[in-house]
Amino acid sequence: MPRYMIQARFSQQGIKGLMAEGGTSRRAAVAKALENLGGRLEAYYFAFGAEDAVVIAELPDNATAAAIGAAVGASGAGGTTTTVLLTPEEIDAAARLTVDYRPPGG
Repeated sequence: MPRYMIQARFSQQGIKGLMAEGGTSRRAAVAKALENLGGRLEAYYFAFGAEDAVVIAELPDNATAAAIGAAVGASGAGGTTTTVLLTPEEIDAAARLTVDYRPPGG
């Protein structure tokens, strides 16, 4: 199953909810949402910096990942950036492919 890194930013409303309910409660809520979509939470961390939380999740497909981002954004509690993660084996497979590509002007 594909893996995704979801970086989350909490809005002021989201931070208030986080402080009221706690970090472990937020991790449990995210795990449940992923499981309900056929996915699995692999890791959940809070972070300093531009992102407030980092989630590593297994999800069935890109459409599911997009649905999660849309749901978080629509909630008003924050926003997400989602990155598809590739295994070393997938990179090996990509390296074996021949790409017939001509750069612009080339």
